[in-house]
Amino acid sequence: MEGIAKKFDIKEIREDFPVLHQEINGKPLIYFDNAATTQKPKPVIEALMGYYIGYNSNIHRGIHTLAEKATNAFEESRKAVQKFINADEAEEIIFTYGTTDSINLVAATFGRAFIGKDDEIIISAMEHHSNIVPWQMLCEQKEAKLKIIPINGKGELILEEFEKLLTNRTKLVSVAHVSNALGTINPIDRIISKAHEVGAKVLIDGAQASAHIEVDVKKLKADFYSFSAHKLFGPTGTGILYGKRKLLESIPPYRGGGEMIKEVTFEKTSYNDIPYKFEAGTPNIADVVALKTAIEYVNELGKRNIEVYEHELLQHATSLLSEIPEVKLIGTADNKTSVISFIVEGLHHLDIGMMLDAKGIAVRTGHHCAQPLMNEFGIEGTVRISLSIYNTKEEIDVFVDALKSIISKWK
Repeated sequence: MEGIAKKFDIKEIREDFPVLHQEINGKPLIYFDNAATTQKPKPVIEALMGYYIGYNSNIHRGIHTLAEKATNAFEESRKAVQKFINADEAEEIIFTYGTTDSINLVAATFGRAFIGKDDEIIISAMEHHSNIVPWQMLCEQKEAKLKIIPINGKGELILEEFEKLLTNRTKLVSVAHVSNALGTINPIDRIISKAHEVGAKVLIDGAQASAHIEVDVKKLKADFYSFSAHKLFGPTGTGILYGKRKLLESIPPYRGGGEMIKEVTFEKTSYNDIPYKFEAGTPNIADVVALKTAIEYVNELGKRNIEVYEHELLQHATSLLSEIPEVKLIGTADNKTSVISFIVEGLHHLDIGMMLDAKGIAVRTGHHCAQPLMNEFGIEGTVRISLSIYNTKEEIDVFVDALKSIISKWK
């Protein structure tokens, strides 16, 4: 395949994912729900087992061998994330429970410190609920204003309108790198640059970007960047928040407890250095350790190889779906990742999802935690297929044939 390195062997890749090799309702599983969560390769599963079998122990505070081994593995994951997103230093990487937790952390800390009455926060019309609700809550608490970047009919941000929203009261801009419902890749480099011109900070929700496209926080000059391990072939319940050192040092802690302190007395507590100031309590050690393995797996395949292969899948699926008269694509941005949302005339999206599942095909239906976005398009929800490294054109062909069959029976 042109543009793909020889080591990117789809048959070998599929062998790495045990869950794919099963039947659902008597049909071979076709898993097209990768935007919700990716499947896990054997090395990641083995890394989880390796921790629990070989060196299960709490971290940072113990001096015995298992504690030191667990601590080293945990901190090696931090270094792996640093390199993966090209942060200046490992201390700028905070481990959280996922993107949602990371966004709430920023809302609770940066918001507490720097957002006041009549200040402004800007998000976009295509945000996941996780990047809407925390800011609504903060604005209610602080009597601040929430502004929305509009989108066009193709599902792209209208940047001219974004620039009009920026004022000297804008304190934070928080947008998705990639839309989970549409696959649109947003021009976050321009968004960050324009926000910085008025002195605003920028948080990027990278949940849908981390597994698909290159992320370089230094090049982007992002103030905050977040992603979830489970959308990067890693475990659930863990993720990261990147923040610039000076910014992280300037904001208060998120949670109180062990590890985030230097000294505690009943009169006063002094807080630990970053990143530990934001990592109270026993973390999700095993899953953080396995995140490093997931990153190594992606690095071995090569982000460029992944981008090229998934773009071919996207083009193939888009072409075939576009030929079906009853199908209307929702979100046709010029620059997007391997996500396709659509509706079918005369059929409810939930019914389509159930009928596809009966044929062994896993898709996502509904509003995709993006109800305001669905309202923008005047629809209740969509059928969404989201493709990944282990999917094939042959699977897409089976899916399209199944969809055609469903449509023909219900016409």
